[in-house]
Amino acid sequence: MDTQIAGLAIAEDRPQRQALRVLSVIPGEEEGPTMIFAKRQAASLVEAGVVGQTFYLTSRTAPGALLRERRRLSHVVREFQPDLIHAHFGTMTGFFCAYGTRVPLVITYRGSDLNPTPSNPRLRSWCGHALSHLAARRAKGIICVSAELRDRLKWGRNCARVIPTGVDTSCFFPRDRDATRAELGWPTDARIVLFNAGRSPKVKRLDLATAAVEVARKHIGEIRFEVLDGYVRADRIPLMMNAADCLVFTSDWEGAPTVIQEALACNLPIVSVPVGDVPERLEGVTPSRLVARDADALGEALADILTSRPRSNGWTAAQQLSLSALREHVMDVYRMCLDSHGQSNL
Repeated sequence: MDTQIAGLAIAEDRPQRQALRVLSVIPGEEEGPTMIFAKRQAASLVEAGVVGQTFYLTSRTAPGALLRERRRLSHVVREFQPDLIHAHFGTMTGFFCAYGTRVPLVITYRGSDLNPTPSNPRLRSWCGHALSHLAARRAKGIICVSAELRDRLKWGRNCARVIPTGVDTSCFFPRDRDATRAELGWPTDARIVLFNAGRSPKVKRLDLATAAVEVARKHIGEIRFEVLDGYVRADRIPLMMNAADCLVFTSDWEGAPTVIQEALACNLPIVSVPVGDVPERLEGVTPSRLVARDADALGEALADILTSRPRSNGWTAAQQLSLSALREHVMDVYRMCLDSHGQSNL
């Protein structure tokens, strides 16, 4: 028989199953590039044998909408009967899963759910972080995409695992620069710098990146500055990374930025400030530059790379960050979560 707990049906006598059933909860819409890295990770786990289903939490602020989303989650849990839920973000997403169900929970913290977010109103930022910490108290498993992010946890820090999200190397891999430029309609002789502003240009420091490009122009002349604004189609980004000459990265706060992993996989040289796990990712990658958070230093590093326009050896470094290489570490967290819940069936 089924027992009703907080409005959710949890099967007590269902037969033992070999395949792990995981309900992934991802903030945002199913369509579009938002949280594409989490969508790819969930799909990678299904490829590894997990029976997966995804719940997209489309509203995270309106109380009425959240109540409707909770009822929808209740229905999905009753129908799918997951062994565990994996919330792919903190803030309201993690809190919603932690206190809306008794199914064992894994939370992945990715950056702005624990890091400062100066682009958001102060109260909203504080509330989001508070929800992240409260959710961690109920989680059976915690993943942080960087050690720096793990150190921000108030609860669960000692048992949290550091696992980067990973890069889809079936999409991101080295291609011919001239061929990708032709596909994009970019000139073959231009010096092109790529920058990911996302939907938080203040946090990503578009102002600093722009200033750095201006410094580089004074040294070597015209530079084309291409800015990813968070709305670029996902299938265009690998083309842009192979077509560009360098990625500049200037964020104030990060966890384990996926754009760095993707650039590595495309052999795109990187000029970055030391933030998140970027210093670790750039070890042994040439050419790459890790410089101070200063427009002059960044601009000089850009000018140096753009003068000869080489490709990097990032593809080699990216292999340890591939989705296939990292998913077994995620599976280990799932097993630990179920073992602690007395529900190991793997």
